[in-house]
Amino acid sequence: MKSLTIISHTEHYLTADGMVVGLSATVTEINSLLAVFDSIIHVAMLHHTPPPIGAIPYISNRVTFVALPAVGGPKFRDKLTILKQLPKILALVNNSVRQTDCFQFRAPTGIGVFVIPYLIWGSSKKGWFKYAGNWKQTQAPWSYRFQKWLLKQQSRRVTMNGYWQNEPKHCIPFENPCLTEADIKKGAVTAVEKSNSDLLHFCFVGRLEAAKGLNLLLETVRGLNDTMRNKIAAIHVVGTGAGLEVYKQFAVKWALPVVFHGFLERNAVHDIYRQCHAIILPSASEGFPKVIAEAMNFGCIPIVSNVSAIGHYIENNKNGFLIRNLDVPGVTASLHQFMTLNAQNYKRIRICARQDIYKFSYAYYNRRIQQEIL
Repeated sequence: MKSLTIISHTEHYLTADGMVVGLSATVTEINSLLAVFDSIIHVAMLHHTPPPIGAIPYISNRVTFVALPAVGGPKFRDKLTILKQLPKILALVNNSVRQTDCFQFRAPTGIGVFVIPYLIWGSSKKGWFKYAGNWKQTQAPWSYRFQKWLLKQQSRRVTMNGYWQNEPKHCIPFENPCLTEADIKKGAVTAVEKSNSDLLHFCFVGRLEAAKGLNLLLETVRGLNDTMRNKIAAIHVVGTGAGLEVYKQFAVKWALPVVFHGFLERNAVHDIYRQCHAIILPSASEGFPKVIAEAMNFGCIPIVSNVSAIGHYIENNKNGFLIRNLDVPGVTASLHQFMTLNAQNYKRIRICARQDIYKFSYAYYNRRIQQEIL
């Protein structure tokens, strides 16, 4: 067993009683890594605002949180803030890495522009880089392109979403974990019980912004003919974002069967998956979203865009549906394919969607880290 330093941009917060909590997806993953490592230091950003719904604590005092100043953002002055805090960030990273046997850096992120070079040339510790974004993103920000270029030049392992040809040997495909063994067992029970004989429930889970495709989904639903529209019981939208009120007003104006749930904690999102027959994500840019695997586990058939690594895991009309064109006709065509499935084909696709679901479990992820990283 070893000790690990993780460096990330994951948002952390303090509760009213002083407890550190962080975004659920990353904290759950780190909690699971305690099966591999004796102790973990997580160097990440601390925000001085109330915690959002779903932020959770670490399960053990074997995880130590080291607070970075919350820096970064879309504006030029945000970039200057990163430069101002650079010495402090590097000092905190250096001190933490020196205390442990190995490190993991989670890219891409704004601080990666200077932390990655430090880790490559300034540390002799064993480590690896987890690239959680779109490895083949076109028109990526210059900082993301620079980080990816750096990672391809060095020799430590880089884990990435998807199976890409002509990449350096140290850049390896690695599924992003999101399921416990208990989740998989619950999902098996839920999936068996689902039928498409009644009205259909759909879900969208993610940030409410144009790049994630909610506007495209709403426009598509608005244009459906009465036959298709009458088959929809509800479209459950989970998440929040700057466009929330605009999307709500659009749904009200056109009397769309949309339910906005806001941001939900993990188990509540799983309850949405249990209720739904399909997840729809007409996103323009992704790596491989964890929500796809989570939804598939609970019997939600994915209707998703064919971007980045998504097409490496979802095969059209086999374990889901790939949206050919990201426009209203394209989404409509995929919806029509799904909504006209007979009972036999619906069952076939639903079963196939869960066949390799274990690859997204924390247990499988931990085994691969032990075998292929450490």
